Amino acid sequence: MTAITVAGSINLDFVATGPALPAPGETVTGATLARHPGGKGANQALAAQRLGGNVCLIGRVGRDALAEEALALLLEADVDVGAVAADDMLSTGVALIAVDPQGENQIVVAAGANHAVRPEHLPQRIETPLIVQLELPIETVEAAVGRAVGFVCANLAPAAPVSEMLLRRADLIVVNETEAAFYGDALHHGGGRVVVTKGAKGAALYQRGVEQAWATPPQVTAVDATGAGDCFVGAITVALLEGMAPDEALRFACAAGALAATRAGAQTSMPSRDDVDQILRSGT
Repeated sequence: MTAITVAGSINLDFVATGPALPAPGETVTGATLARHPGGKGANQALAAQRLGGNVCLIGRVGRDALAEEALALLLEADVDVGAVAADDMLSTGVALIAVDPQGENQIVVAAGANHAVRPEHLPQRIETPLIVQLELPIETVEAAVGRAVGFVCANLAPAAPVSEMLLRRADLIVVNETEAAFYGDALHHGGGRVVVTKGAKGAALYQRGVEQAWATPPQVTAVDATGAGDCFVGAITVALLEGMAPDEALRFACAAGALAATRAGAQTSMPSRDDVDQILRSGT
C-alpha cells in the first residue's frame, strides 16, 4: 500500500435532495434530508484509502457532537486520524448541499474548525506523498506543500489565488473547467502534470500546456455528484503513485469518479478498488 498524507478539510454534510435546485430567492419544497461525512480533505483521504493507499489525514474538528459523525467512515476504513485535532472554540465544519434528480448540486460551506488549521500544526517535514486542497487557510496549504519532500498533488478547489511556489512545486494539479478558467495559463508554468476534469465528458492530462492523455468515464446513472471530484483526486493520485501510465491513470480515476456519482453522499459514495477494477473490466 502506498503511504499518502492528506492535509485538508473535515465536514459533516447536510444533503437536501429535492425536485430542483433553487434559483436566487427561490424556495424549493419536497426535499428529503440526509447527513453524511464530508469535506474535501476527508473525502480524498477516504477515496485514496479505499483505492489502495495507506492514508494519514491532517485536519481539525470541533469538540462537539458533529465530530464523531464526521470522522466515522474514516475510522471505519482505518485512515490514520492521529493528526486530526479537536478545537475548543470552533465547531466542526458543515456543508449544506442541495441535490436535484440529475445529481447536480449546490454547496454552501461553514468551515468552522477547518479555518483554525495553522502552519504550526503541520509536521516540519512531510515525508510521504501529499494531497492538498483549498478548504484550509491558504498559508497552511502552502506551508504543507513547502514542507513536502516527495510527490505533491494540489487540487485547486475551490478556486482561490495561490502562490507561484505552489503552482511550480506541485507534481500534479487537478482542477475542473471552472477552476481551470480561473487560473488560466498559470496552471502550466511549472513542469508538473495538470489534469482538467470535465464531468461526464471526461478528463484531460497536460504537461507544459500540451495534452498528453484523455479519458472518458464509463456510462453510469448519476444520483449525486457530491464527492465525485474528490474521488477522482484520490484515485488519480493512487494510480500515478502506483506507476500507471497517464492514460491508464486517467481511465482509472474517471471510473472511480463515475462510480461515486451513482451513490448518495460524499464519503458514503466512495468506491472500493474492486468496484473500480470491475467496471473497468466490464468496459461499460
